[in-house]
Amino acid sequence: MKNNLQTVAALLRLQARRVAIPAAKAALEESVRRVASIALVHETLSMSSDEAVEFDGIVDKVAGAAAEVTSTEVSVKMRREGSFGVLPAEMATSLVMVLNELLLNAAEHGFSADTEGVPEVVVSVHRFRKQLHITVADNGSGLPDDFDPDKGGRLGLQIVRALATGELRGTIELRNRAEGGTEAVLVVPLGKPR
Repeated sequence: MKNNLQTVAALLRLQARRVAIPAAKAALEESVRRVASIALVHETLSMSSDEAVEFDGIVDKVAGAAAEVTSTEVSVKMRREGSFGVLPAEMATSLVMVLNELLLNAAEHGFSADTEGVPEVVVSVHRFRKQLHITVADNGSGLPDDFDPDKGGRLGLQIVRALATGELRGTIELRNRAEGGTEAVLVVPLGKPR
């Protein structure tokens, strides 16, 4: 599975190099990042003997990759607070896609050249009553005044919403932080689907 995903990512990367239209090139590059994040989960699962995965290392790798691939001039620091612990494989795949999109969005759209202080994105997690409470917060410029998370939006946010509420059976809320910046709050049940 991992090799197949790596092949798909390589083919998309080759196609992106040949495309002259900037919007098409950006879409293909986003697809490469999405496929690469799924491959990361499968690579980690292939090293494990059971259908569960230690998720902290995956989040740290995805955060590091998101910080490296952002197409902005601003250097963004990423870090994790708390521990995800061991998660079931089917949950890990969907959750890594959600986190990948949220981290990329924060790094690419959350900061401008005149951002004060060190641009930072923090993934916070804690377990509470058989749920994972996850916040992806940045100290950037916040959401635009006309932002409506329920209307249209970019493909990344549509993927996030679909996975969070569908596959993960959770909730997600995007909002401005009181101290500045944006936060995405995700609550996901840890039990088996009914």
